Amino acid sequence: MAVVSGLIRVMERAARKAGTRLRRDFGEVEHLQVSRKGPSDFVSKADQAAERTIYDELRNARPDWGFVMEEGGTIEGDPAKPRWIVDPLDGTTNFLHGIAHFAISIAVQEPAPGGKAADGSPWGDVIAGLVYQPITDESFWAEKTRGAWLQDRRLRVSARRSFDEALIGTGIPFANRGDADQWTRIYHELGPRVAGIRRNGAAALDLAWVAAGRFDGFWETDLAIWDSAAGCLLVREAGGFVSDFRGRSPAICADSVIAANDALHPKLLKLIGGVNKAG
Repeated sequence: MAVVSGLIRVMERAARKAGTRLRRDFGEVEHLQVSRKGPSDFVSKADQAAERTIYDELRNARPDWGFVMEEGGTIEGDPAKPRWIVDPLDGTTNFLHGIAHFAISIAVQEPAPGGKAADGSPWGDVIAGLVYQPITDESFWAEKTRGAWLQDRRLRVSARRSFDEALIGTGIPFANRGDADQWTRIYHELGPRVAGIRRNGAAALDLAWVAAGRFDGFWETDLAIWDSAAGCLLVREAGGFVSDFRGRSPAICADSVIAANDALHPKLLKLIGGVNKAG
């Protein structure tokens, strides 16, 4: 049985409060699909309202902490205290089209020891993360050194060792985001070797699914830190490995990310590295 800390309780309370409204708004989006105007403006307002709810809850609990938010940008707090990293609606396009696969992602990042990390950033490790799926009511959470959990069930990455039995998640470049040629080269090399490749459209959930063993691995490029901050911690605390395409393992992998168990991660890294050199 998981012993849930006060920090995780604060995060979950904020996510569930915002999730209640997102569930209600999602029902409205399904009706708006047939309108001439379409649901885009409505979804933008739903996204902003969810972020405001999360912000208010977290600010009330930790008034001196800063924020990095998808909609609201960066709000500075006490530099000696951690900061929140918030994506109020990961999978916005799914939400927009009435597809019930989206999530709220909240992470906590602590200041770097001595004021500067190896990459020069003033920010260090992610110490807590939560990915909440409002439709399925699944709460994936992790704390540094305390493991990863789905509600009160301990999570472990999958034990599959070979490509031919592995299901891999990815994100496909779109709307001039990401490198389509690079993705295509990786897909052509990886696709024939694995049991399947899935593009679900919500990176935070994809990483949570790697932590839960639903996906055996995942790769994507051109993410923002709010897409991957909580998910990276979930995978690591579930016994997996997360790196960028060069094999480096920063606290948050955003520009490029490979996540998998100990057997598949080096294979994915080698394959992607080989594709990039050839390209």
